[in-house]
Order: sequence, then structure tokens, then C-alpha cells
Amino acid sequence: MEIKVLGSGCSKCRSTVGIIERTAKASNVHVEIIKIENPEEIKRSGVRATPAVMIGGKLVHSGGIPSHEEVQTWLKPGLIGFLLHPTRHLFFTGKGGVGKTSLSTAAALTLADAGKRVLLVSTDAASNLDEMLGIELRNTPVPVPGAPGLSVLNIDPNNAAESYRQRVLLQMAAGTSAEELSTMREQLSGACTTEIASFDEFSSLLSDDTDTYDHIVFDTAPTGHTLRLLSLPKAWTGFLEGNDRGASCLGPHSGLKMQEVRFKAALEALSDPEKTTVILVTRPDKGAIAEAAHTSDELHELGLNNQRLAINGVFHAHERGDPIACSIEDLGQQALDAMPPSLRALPQDRVPLRAFDTVGLPALRALLTTDVGPVTPHTVGVAESNEELRGLHALADELASAGHGLIMVMGKGGVGKTTVAAALALGLIQRGKTVHLSTTDPAAHLAGTLNGDVPGLSVSRIDPKVETKRYIDKIMAAKSSKLDAAEQALLLEDLQSPCTEEVAVFHAFSRIVSEGRSAFVVLDTAPTGHSMLLMDATGAYHRQTTREFEGHSSARVVTPLMRLQDAAYTKIILVTLPEVTPVSQAAALQEDLRRAGIEPYAWVLNKSVLAAGTRDPLLSARLAGERKQIERLASGLAKRIFTIAWLSVPPIGFTELSKLVGNASPVAVPGA
Repeated sequence: MEIKVLGSGCSKCRSTVGIIERTAKASNVHVEIIKIENPEEIKRSGVRATPAVMIGGKLVHSGGIPSHEEVQTWLKPGLIGFLLHPTRHLFFTGKGGVGKTSLSTAAALTLADAGKRVLLVSTDAASNLDEMLGIELRNTPVPVPGAPGLSVLNIDPNNAAESYRQRVLLQMAAGTSAEELSTMREQLSGACTTEIASFDEFSSLLSDDTDTYDHIVFDTAPTGHTLRLLSLPKAWTGFLEGNDRGASCLGPHSGLKMQEVRFKAALEALSDPEKTTVILVTRPDKGAIAEAAHTSDELHELGLNNQRLAINGVFHAHERGDPIACSIEDLGQQALDAMPPSLRALPQDRVPLRAFDTVGLPALRALLTTDVGPVTPHTVGVAESNEELRGLHALADELASAGHGLIMVMGKGGVGKTTVAAALALGLIQRGKTVHLSTTDPAAHLAGTLNGDVPGLSVSRIDPKVETKRYIDKIMAAKSSKLDAAEQALLLEDLQSPCTEEVAVFHAFSRIVSEGRSAFVVLDTAPTGHSMLLMDATGAYHRQTTREFEGHSSARVVTPLMRLQDAAYTKIILVTLPEVTPVSQAAALQEDLRRAGIEPYAWVLNKSVLAAGTRDPLLSARLAGERKQIERLASGLAKRIFTIAWLSVPPIGFTELSKLVGNASPVAVPGA
């Protein structure tokens, strides 16, 4: 357990340290005491009277010497706030990469260890629960070995879609012809069907009133797509209300009507503070906190008001003489100090940065505890010859040599895709190229990363609402002349299905992909799972188009999928962090792309503390794991590797982004 004692170093401060050490020793609790004597740092911590004591970022004592009994209460392992009085449904959401899966899994494990029957559900198509728990994920509950009472379920989009298709097809009349069945199956093959099928599985869990499980813990996809998922109950109940005509690409309207009761029950469960708690997960990072605030507001609008804030990865430097460690702590504290009032008003929990990766039951059990042993300092030696990893400037040089094309930046949420995409776009501009920078991510972080206009750079966003309106207007303009007023009304009603949004986004994506014929297009994609759904839509469109044109035209048809498969036209850049789980997820994404005939061009390893250098014992303890991941990439996982060191100044705005792609020396990795 890490305990900070803040004060001038006076006799009372020394006595406070002494009583903590003696009580901890008598209680057989490992403690690491950090003395903070800098007046500015003490003031910044919000301390008014010294000696003061902080544990886990919380002020537990201020003024005077604490009693033996008071110190004993600090040392007792306690439950984190969101597990003190847990509702049946615990819903973890937040920006990609903030630790939703780690916290939700640790929470589920803690509840199971307390004798509860717990179901942990992942709604993320790129879930890494299998690696964390060492089990194979399925779309049915799987018991977790070594954790009695805990089962895990993954809502697999493909399985959910196939199950949904079968249910809809079974509803069709017995006399339906084979051709009609084939047509309906084709209508049910789109990405929008996959989305609603996944929600169908999700809503069945929320509306389940059986006592099979005491708690259901949801580990969700990154924020933008989770908000889309949570908005579906209102969207679909609104669409179905009073609508007893027509059909959508989800199948016969009668099939949708059957789900209406379930959708309403799901919405009621989400909105009931006695049943559901939403835990907004963030990190001490300006962007993550801003997104958490936005998400909180959106959830309030949807009626989800029982919210808590969990700040994960809070770091405190052990040695103030280490510039990298101090910079990490200072940036985090600045982000926390600037937290919007709406978030500050929420009940709050803080989880410190750990020296270990959260893989395996022992690590997950330790994540939320207060009794964690001291960190053993690791030394990182410097070998006679250093392995040199190329920086992002070298990647920009290689990409610029092509003259034009599509550059897709992909990866798990939170790994820095937007930073890499924006930096590469600036690098190409600096090398005299014409560039269109766009994003398919609903969370849309590009504007905040660029932080201003850049001469010569065209920036856009595939905005689902804008694209949906454009698509509906286009269809209505093309079809209306041949329809009477009643038929036009029926067509418009059908187009106002929430499913239309997915079709519209795909059309916008296809339009941007084609721009790479004459200029550079740099595309910042949505997090992995939802980018793969977009790839699925691209594949479905390709199959449909090739079937329709087969034998009807001598002209060569070029589909978006064919452009993505063309290595001369498209360069896929996979971004990851130097940690076990992000690298494994990027490797899985690479395999998915390869199955679609798309070969990634390069990997970018972002936020490398190893490349930056540090003496901090906690950070140093994490370096051995980082080195293993670099070796893993170099051993054949990645054809080309480029590295961005952890930066003391956030790469936001033209100046800082430009530093990443300007001429520089290769990054030397100590001890390689």
C-alpha cells in the first residue's frame, strides 16, 4: 500500500511516519511511505493543515498526529466505492484504453469471491477477456476456472446476427418461395442487422427477471459505440410505435414488433437506479476526462442518472528527480484539477497505476485492493549496442513516396490512432502532398488533436446524422417521381429506421476511399470491433456488386473492398501500446484483415516509456513487460515497426504533432 505523508518534515510529520510504520508492521501490511515536503505540491493537493496523509489519491487525515486506531482503519483492505452497495446491473463504459475491461473483470471477480453468482458480459466485438481470464469466449455463459460463481459471456456480433436471421426467417409464412427466402436472407446480411442483433442479445439480459445471477456486469465497447447501443431502445421503440406497415432491412415488420416489449423492458432497466449503475471509467488524461463528461451528459439525456466515476491508472512519482515520472504525474494531476464540475459532482473512486499487467486471476484480484506489496525497483541496463527503432518521421517518408493513396490508421480504442493519423497527415503536407484527413469514429477526436486549422489540410468527419440525412434525401429524390403520396410516405417511414444510419455511413466511407485515386486520404478509424463491422459491410457490398455485374458488363467493376486489398493503393497502419493486451488485440485485428485479403503495412508502437527512459521503480517494473512486446513485434508479428516515445508534452496541435514527423534520429532503446 502506498501512503503519502505531506508536511514540512517537522517533528509531528516524523511522528506520523513512525506510527504508520509501526502499525503497518504489527498488522503485517506492506506499506510504502512517500514524504511530500514541497510547499507547492502540498498546496496543489488541496491540503490545508499538516501533517496530512493521502492514500490512493484521497485525503484521509489533515492536521495533528493520527491515532493508532485511525491508522488501523486505513490499513484494512476495503471495497472500492462502486462495490459497497452494488446494483444488479453494473455498466462499465468510457473512452477506449482507459481500463474498462480490467475494472469490470476485477469487479465481477470480487463479487464472485464474496459468494455472489455473477455473469460478466462483453459487448465489445474486440474483447480481450479471453486473454485476461485464460478461457475461450462464447456466446453462452462459460464458467471461469478458479473463480466459483463467475461466468463470462461474449456477445459475438456474427453469432448474434445469424441467430437473429434464423428467428426472422422462421416467422415467414410456410408458403414462402425459395427465391423470397433468399432475398430476405440477403436483406438480413448487412452491418445494421448485426448491430440490432447484438442489441437484441444485450437487451435480453437487461430484461431478464430470473434469479440465475445476483449481478450482471457489462464490459462495453468504447464510448461512441456504447452510446449508439444505449440509444437503440428509444430509437427502436420510437420507430415501432404506431408503425404497423412496411419492412426494413431487419426483416418483416412483424419480426421487429416481437422485440418491442423487450426493448421497452431494457430501457426501463437501464433507467432504474435500483437496478443499474453506470460506472464511467476514465484516466487522469485531459481527453479521457472530457469524453467521460460528454458521455455523462449523453447518458443523463437517455435517462441513465445513477452514475459513478472511476479514475483508473492514477500515478504518483516515487522520485521527484525523475523528469519522465514527474511529467506523467504532473500531467495527470493537471487533468484532474481541470475536471468539469458535472464529473466532480459524481461519486468518485480512484485506482492507482499498478506495476503489473492485469492478466490472470491473481493480478485481477489485486487490482482493486488497497493491500499491494512494495514495488521492487528494476534496473534497465544499457547494452554495448542499442537496437534502433525508427520514429514516425521515417513512416511519413515511406508513405509520401507513393504520391497518393489511402492510409487507414486502425487499432483498439485508446492506443493513439487519432494522434498517429493527424501526425501522418501533417507529415505528408510538409512533404508537399495534398491530404484529406477524415474519421469514422463517432467520438470524433480529430478536432481536439489538431487544435486549429492547418493550411493545405482538408479535415472532415463522417457524421452519422449528416450522412443519414444526405442518404435519405438522395433516395427520396431518386424514387419519389414514380410513387404517389402514400407510397412516398411509406418509403420515408421505412428510411427513418435507425438501421439506415449504418447504410449511410458505409456510403460515405466508400466515397472517401475513392478519393485516394488522386490525393492522399488519411482515415482515423473507429476502435477495432466497429471498424471490423464496417469491413463486413464492405465485404457484403463487394459480393452483392460482383454478383449483379457478373456477365452483364465488359467494364471492370472496382469495389471499396478491392481498393482496400490493393497494397499499392491502401496502407493499413496498426497502432498499439507496448503492453500484452493491446499487442494481442492488434495481432487479432491483423489476422481478421488478412482473412479479408488485406495486409497491414506497418505497426506503430505508441507511448513507449522504455524509449523515453525512467528511474521510477513502478515504471521500471513495467519495462520488462514492454521489452517483451517489442521483441514480440520484431520476431515476425510486424513487417515494419515505428515507435513514438512517451512524451512529456502531449502531442496536441500543429507544433507538437509536427515534431513527431519532422526529421529526427532513430529512437535508441536502452538495453536492447
